[in-house]
Amino acid sequence: MDRVLHLGPLVLPWMLLVLLGAWQLGTMVHERLAARRGLTGGPHGWRLPLVALIAARLGFVLRYADLYASAPVAVLDIRDGGWSPWAGLGAALLYVALLWLRRSPWRQSATAGLATFAGVWLLGWGVLQATAPREQATLPSWQGVALDARTVALPELKGQPVVVNLWASWCPPCRREMPVMLEAREAQSPLSPQSQVRFLWVNQGEPPETVARFAAQQRLPAADVLLDSAGQLGSALGHKALPTTLFYDRHGRLAAVRVGELSAATLAQHLALISGHSAP
Repeated sequence: MDRVLHLGPLVLPWMLLVLLGAWQLGTMVHERLAARRGLTGGPHGWRLPLVALIAARLGFVLRYADLYASAPVAVLDIRDGGWSPWAGLGAALLYVALLWLRRSPWRQSATAGLATFAGVWLLGWGVLQATAPREQATLPSWQGVALDARTVALPELKGQPVVVNLWASWCPPCRREMPVMLEAREAQSPLSPQSQVRFLWVNQGEPPETVARFAAQQRLPAADVLLDSAGQLGSALGHKALPTTLFYDRHGRLAAVRVGELSAATLAQHLALISGHSAP
């Protein structure tokens, strides 16, 4: 589950901050050890993280190759947050192994830098896991009026997986991810109603006429677009950044939170956590 740091309007995932810190420390260790051996200007300080970064992205893309096939340019759009950390680490280990096979003068400093990075990264991940709330969050006690004038109470939706999307019409990434979520909703099989995911688009802070007009343009189902003119749900959940998408399993337990735009692949990755189906 994504844990984030709020700095005013800026929202930063803690795991990203840990990753960047680990990378900086690893690079510093590599460069200092290389300098002690009289080595300067080596290329591995930038090549090694670049190889790991590319491998982490490709690892995720290959896992969801069918979803990227229809829009290959989306592979370059890293804003969707689609990464395979273990693929990146594996590529980095292979890179260092090749340095040893070739007896590169930078092999020891590169190994020390990678070891520092991996150690800090894993330690940071462990701390985040250890400090995570012990009690799993559940569907909040909130209800809203849908565009079809019906009242939808979130606690009453237990029994089926639920996706709650916090959005606004003025938010560009919110608008970009709408077709992706709508397509995923429509692609569900009607033959297995118990495994169908309920998608709810909860508008934050806009008047009903604005929401209705936008929903009609996007062909969103009126029964699943809820009004929250005061932004109460986002405040109650502690998520004011838009878009934010929360994924609840059929028991009403929060399984994942995605802050930022979803692609078809990252949406499929998160839906696998609550739908009972394994990701490809």
